[in-house]
Amino acid sequence: MPLIKSISGIRGTIGGKVNENLTPVDIVKFATAYADWLIEQSGDNPKVIIGRDARISGEMVQQLVTCTLNANGVDVVDIGLSTTPTVEMVVPYEKADGGIILTASHNPKEWNALKLLDHKGEFLSAEQGKGILDAADQADFNYNNVDHLGKVSYNSAYIDWHIEQVVDHQLVDKNAIRSANLKVVVDAVNSTGGISIPPLLKQLGVEVVPLYCKPNGEFPHNPEPLKKHLTDISELVKKEKADLGIVVDPDVDRLAIIDENGEMIGEEYTLVSIADYVLAQKPGSCVSNLSSSRALNDIAQKHDCKYFASAVGEVNVVEKMKSQDAVIGGEGNGGVIVPDLHYGRDSLIGTALFLSHLVHSKKTCSQLRADLPDYYMTKEKIQLTPDINVDHVLAQMQEDYKQVEPSTIDGLKIDFADSWVHLRKSNTEPIIRVYTEATSQNEADKLAHKIIKEIKAKV
Repeated sequence: MPLIKSISGIRGTIGGKVNENLTPVDIVKFATAYADWLIEQSGDNPKVIIGRDARISGEMVQQLVTCTLNANGVDVVDIGLSTTPTVEMVVPYEKADGGIILTASHNPKEWNALKLLDHKGEFLSAEQGKGILDAADQADFNYNNVDHLGKVSYNSAYIDWHIEQVVDHQLVDKNAIRSANLKVVVDAVNSTGGISIPPLLKQLGVEVVPLYCKPNGEFPHNPEPLKKHLTDISELVKKEKADLGIVVDPDVDRLAIIDENGEMIGEEYTLVSIADYVLAQKPGSCVSNLSSSRALNDIAQKHDCKYFASAVGEVNVVEKMKSQDAVIGGEGNGGVIVPDLHYGRDSLIGTALFLSHLVHSKKTCSQLRADLPDYYMTKEKIQLTPDINVDHVLAQMQEDYKQVEPSTIDGLKIDFADSWVHLRKSNTEPIIRVYTEATSQNEADKLAHKIIKEIKAKV
């Protein structure tokens, strides 16, 4: 599998050839480039927070990254097994100059990645990320002598600290949750959700039924929290007569909810349902990306609030949230961003806010979902040959639909009265991604097939 480089970091499969997989050489080059960037930004002897999910390769990768940073004079605070949102919060708390999260998110166990943060605990801008990628490719490095090496310190208490911040959040009604005597099944795919979500729930007085909560990196199913991968928790929720099930991905920044009947409420509806609660308690604007459900806009209108769409990518969502002073935002993949906690997707605060919403509503999970707008999505892609000019194809589609004034913020988004289509080119392969949404699955499928047919007629 090729090494995939993006503005947020590098990822790939462990082992294999240099420049083709995530090898020790690639890890050292990339960590060195990041260290050089930190020194340019912050001066000599910067401090970096490093945490990792429970992948089998995690400890090896962490040792390589830590030693490389030390060799460049960078001090490291190793917080060990952790979550992406925990690392994001620790960076500004420790007044660090940056952070690295070692996780390949929802990818299978043979993958790993280095995700880079700035001094605010947020992902780097496109310009910053590109600069580090370019520097890593040049590999013209100069390391420190023995008198100027960085140091390592260790702190394994930060997940507990993160939980405290969530429980004490102003919109988390911990007393109401504790009084509700909830029973929840948790699927943490044998990663660090197992050492963060159950302890959080126990702090909130919830009875926990753990499923795959041992952080050993042996993922028992595909770790992406999609319905087709979640049959085990669906069955266990029904068997245990639980109030709901909670599913997180390996680095705990994506949250999926299973209702009391063992049915997934849909990854798009994690953010929508939580926003329904947040906007009722704290009116303000909300943000999601262009490929996320229109349901969030409907919820914003319900509460007389404004909705804004960003380009796809967490860094773009965060930028739009800041510019619009949003009180809630995120992505349709189960990513929830609560800015007065921190600007990053966070399944811990998402869990606590969803439970607050549930107990306030005095409804079951399925009833809560039934109160939300109904939309259905189709996600397809068109394989193209490398010689086809994707930008030209999208420009032709824009011209064809100019009467509805499509958005070109990120690819091409065409909005109709009861549906939309979002066309985006991949940065890593010759494909066009085709996402559609409508008020029925049949209509979403029909729209996708119609658009695909029109595009193929142009290439």
